[in-house]
Amino acid sequence: MRRARPQALAGAIGTLMQMFGPRTSDADLMARWNEIMGPEIAGMAQLTSIKKTPNKQFNIAIRAVNPAFALQLSYMTQDIKQRIDKYFGYAAVAKIIIRK
Repeated sequence: MRRARPQALAGAIGTLMQMFGPRTSDADLMARWNEIMGPEIAGMAQLTSIKKTPNKQFNIAIRAVNPAFALQLSYMTQDIKQRIDKYFGYAAVAKIIIRK
């Protein structure tokens, strides 16, 4: 009987990542919103909805905690998009909608 050779931990983790793929869960984004955005943005914006597009990207809607923050958040959309994309490891955000 032939036994498989021991596998390095990095190889095993790489295999698991291939099986499960990158983080693509909208629930994951909801649960980690404060962590991903950091205290500055998370203090001004709440994630209100996430819709997955056919090309596996997300359209997200955020609501300003205070209507006065809506304009400031509109200037920060590129930073918000970059933070989410960095977290998921690919261009995950298709569109950001800011609600007052």
